[in-house]
Amino acid sequence: MCIRGAFTSTEVELVERGIERNLADPSPRALVASRADDSGRFVEDFCNWDRIEEYERVIRESVAAAIAGRLMGAATVRLYHDHMLVKEAGTRQPTPWHQDQPYYNVDGAQTCSVWMPVDPVSRGSTLEFVAGSHVGPWLMPRTFMDGQARWFPEGSLADLPDIEADRSAFPIVGWALEPGDAVFFHMLALHAAGGADRRRRAFSIRFLGDDAVHAPRAWKTSPEFPGLTETLPAGAPMDDPRFPVVWQA
Repeated sequence: MCIRGAFTSTEVELVERGIERNLADPSPRALVASRADDSGRFVEDFCNWDRIEEYERVIRESVAAAIAGRLMGAATVRLYHDHMLVKEAGTRQPTPWHQDQPYYNVDGAQTCSVWMPVDPVSRGSTLEFVAGSHVGPWLMPRTFMDGQARWFPEGSLADLPDIEADRSAFPIVGWALEPGDAVFFHMLALHAAGGADRRRRAFSIRFLGDDAVHAPRAWKTSPEFPGLTETLPAGAPMDDPRFPVVWQA
């Protein structure tokens, strides 16, 4: 769902300042998701809300969590994690088609991600979705640059269809976005994005609803939460300081 003007200009400015602070002082989780020979650069970082005040203010004070709660039909909304995504102008590296939830240590149907840009985003650089794909099934997550299955053993999940080979066969939706606009989507929704024809700074917030539970994985999750399995049993609600409640009905 695309919601125009979901964030105020003040909130957009806060996120923009937070992103610039984040780029100047990346966390140990930060990574470059583009090749060395790319004419641009794709940088990501995760889980910085507790050290970058601007992120925390927007997560706690904006309407994002309330919108997510209503979309999920949840009485309580927890923060799962934040995610900074910056593609510099000229970045060729696309974000390939994938689902988010297979990378995560969470089970449950009440999940919602928010993706908001602080720069105008053209239709060619925006997030695209296969409408209806949030109902499943889970599909094989692979590394973005080399397509390796490093999380699940080969053959344990169905492979993604080759969406780009015949885009007309899929109900693809996407929107050009202005600062303040946001896209809200389920963590199982198939999505992708192109390279960047101009600088594309974006911030994503992942929210969890009432039925979300801890699901320790046999593979490496992204992001990782070291030590969580020692304090939160499998199947337990995500009741941990790392996942604060940010909205209640």
